[in-house]
Amino acid sequence: MSQINIAQVDLNLLKTFEALHDESSASRAALRLGVTQSAISAGLRRLRDVYGDPLFVRTGRGLAPTLRANQLKPVISEALDRCRQSLAMINPANPNYQGRSVVLGLSDDFEIAHGRRLMAEIARRAPNLRVIFRQTHSQIVAGALLERSLDLAITAGGFAERRLSRHVLGEGDYRCLVDPHSLAPGQDGISLEEFVAREHVLVSSGGFIGITDEGLAAKGLSRQVCASTSHFAGLPFLLKGSAAVATIPGHAAEAIAQMTGLRVLTCPLALPRYPVELGWRTQAQLDPLLLKVREAIVASFT
Repeated sequence: MSQINIAQVDLNLLKTFEALHDESSASRAALRLGVTQSAISAGLRRLRDVYGDPLFVRTGRGLAPTLRANQLKPVISEALDRCRQSLAMINPANPNYQGRSVVLGLSDDFEIAHGRRLMAEIARRAPNLRVIFRQTHSQIVAGALLERSLDLAITAGGFAERRLSRHVLGEGDYRCLVDPHSLAPGQDGISLEEFVAREHVLVSSGGFIGITDEGLAAKGLSRQVCASTSHFAGLPFLLKGSAAVATIPGHAAEAIAQMTGLRVLTCPLALPRYPVELGWRTQAQLDPLLLKVREAIVASFT
C-alpha cells in the first residue's frame, strides 16, 4: 500500500467511520450524519483504500468491525472529540451539544435506580447531549474505560487502576427483595433461619457465587440458589409468585420495589457496605463536556 498523508485525506471520512462503527449499519449511519446511504457507501470504499482493510464486513445483524477497525476506533473518536472540544471553546458558556454523545458505563442496578435522574441532570447542564448507558460490571469496567469504549463509568467497589481518576459518589448496602405474598400477615422482616431455608435468586455476572454465599460460609451456612441471572431487571419476573428471595444492592431493591410491588426487607445477614465511585481516564480530565457530565452525575447522587 502506498504511503498516504493527511493532506490527501478528506477528514469527513473520519465522521463516516465513527458513525459506521457506532451504528453497525450504513442506513443508520446515513441518518445520523444527514447524508444519503450511497454517500456512506462511497465513504466506506474510500476508507478501505486509505487504511488498506475492509474495516466493516456484512453479517446477519448488519456491519461488523474488523480487528483493524476496532483498533482505529478509539484513535479516531478521540481525534474527533478534540475537534468538538475546540468548537466548544468558541462559546464555552453556551456550547452546542447537538450530535454529541457520552458513553456512561454502569450495571443495570444503577441504571434502574439512578438512570432517570441522571438523564434529567445531564439534560439540564448539557442540552441536546445524548447519554448512552452501556452495561458493564466491576471486573471489566476499568479495561473498558482504558480502551475508550466508555467515557465515564459508575461502579460498586471502586477503581484501583492508576491511570483512572475517581470520585466517591456514596456508599451502598444490601437488602432482600421478596414477593409480599410469600410473607405471613403482618410480617415485616425475615430471620436468618428463614433466609437460609428459602430458595434464592442470584444476580451475578458469573452466575455461581455471590457475596451472600461468602457471608453465609463465614457462619458455616449455605443457601440453595434456584436461579441466577446477570440482570437486575429480570428479578420482578423471577420473584413474582414465588417464595424465593434475592439479596441485592439497596438502591436497586428500593427502585424495583417501588415499580413492581415487591417488598424490601432488611438483610438478616451482616454484609459489608461498599463504595460507589465514578471513574474516568485521567488524560480526559480537561474535556469540558465530560466535566459537565461528571458534575451532573455527582449532583444526581447527592
